[in-house]
Amino acid sequence: MTAGFLSGLSWGDPDANVIHVGTGEFAVAEHPAILMTPALGSCVGVAVWDAFRHRGGLAHVMLPTPSEANADGNRDRFAAIAIPRMIEEVAGGAAPRRLVAKIVGGAAMFKADSNLSNVGERNLEEVRHQLGLLRIPILAEDTGGSHARTVELRLDTGVLVVRSYMYGIREL
Repeated sequence: MTAGFLSGLSWGDPDANVIHVGTGEFAVAEHPAILMTPALGSCVGVAVWDAFRHRGGLAHVMLPTPSEANADGNRDRFAAIAIPRMIEEVAGGAAPRRLVAKIVGGAAMFKADSNLSNVGERNLEEVRHQLGLLRIPILAEDTGGSHARTVELRLDTGVLVVRSYMYGIREL
């Protein structure tokens, strides 16, 4: 199990196999681990999975590119940086052609007159752009709207479990 700026295992969690991915972080692991990130509002959860190795990664992207904000600090909060780094770790030196992606989030969580009003849309656009550059197909999406979501990537099956207060539990 490897990680890029990984929060680590939650020792108080009843399921010690759950790896919590914090905001602006990504993690890479293999089955039996489960990757989980909470509270995706305008942020985007990017899950990539290799069915052959039961290995995958989950990124909690905050902003599209470093030009969107001060680039100091954790650069993995940007889609343009986190996605290529995560793909490289998941592929582990092999060609990434076996990888597939699922994306969640990108909601409109801010008032229309705010300069952050369309950050969710911009995040989704950059996530799709980065995955396209890397030729990683997006198999499923649960994006947009105005509600937060929590996701879990099950590395045995590649199922992405999406939970929201508004819509309950959904599997992608």
